[in-house]
Amino acid sequence: MKRLKLIAGNWKMHFNRAQAVELVNGIRYGLRFPGEVEVVVAPPLTALSTVAEVLKDSYISVAAQNIHFEEKGAFTGEVSASMIKDAGADYVIIGHSERRQYFGETDQTVNKKLKAAFAQGLIPLFCVGETLSQRENGLLSQIITSQIEEGMRGLSPNEAKDMVIAYEPVWAIGTGKVASSGQIAEVHLFIRQTLIRNWGQEVGESIRLLYGGSVKADNAREILHLPNVDGALVGGASLKAQDFIEIIKNSSNSTG
Repeated sequence: MKRLKLIAGNWKMHFNRAQAVELVNGIRYGLRFPGEVEVVVAPPLTALSTVAEVLKDSYISVAAQNIHFEEKGAFTGEVSASMIKDAGADYVIIGHSERRQYFGETDQTVNKKLKAAFAQGLIPLFCVGETLSQRENGLLSQIITSQIEEGMRGLSPNEAKDMVIAYEPVWAIGTGKVASSGQIAEVHLFIRQTLIRNWGQEVGESIRLLYGGSVKADNAREILHLPNVDGALVGGASLKAQDFIEIIKNSSNSTG
């Protein structure tokens, strides 16, 4: 099954509105025709609506970096899926390792957030991945299986097939370390098999799988040519227009 490649840039806690606009204009006008690839940027919340307005009628979609699972209520500092949708987001990152590590995100809260996102017509970029100690202790398959099965529990087949899953080995995020091609291919195949086992062939083959973990312009081509790798969730390299453009170019020329 041919799946449209997707390159998403997670800006994390970087940039005010003016800097965010400068970056997206640098991407948009630096690469006017991206080829057969979908492009998404995830600015900080304060810049989300501004970036979404600037990118109207462009090839770049906008993602939020997080949502709360409740629609409204006394949750100081939180933002609901409907608010994110109203601000112009099409996608939302859910379950990122930094949310799990620093803010107490669990498979159960991830599950609630996925359902909240779908209820508002948002497409989740659902993150899974293991820590170094989990990998070294032989728990990789157990952790990934649990994250997928618990995170996606109760979703309909139509919801499941529309989502995007990003595999991000926690030990390779922001560290400069990159999983080997063999490691990436092995885990992406395992995720694909887990999805097919739980959701059936059609749904399991439809879901796009991204790799996230120190993806840069100089390693993107090799990673994006691997089987079952349908794109990348890019961190630091998405903060510079030309670096991000080079990754997009490598994706649009790749197969898998």
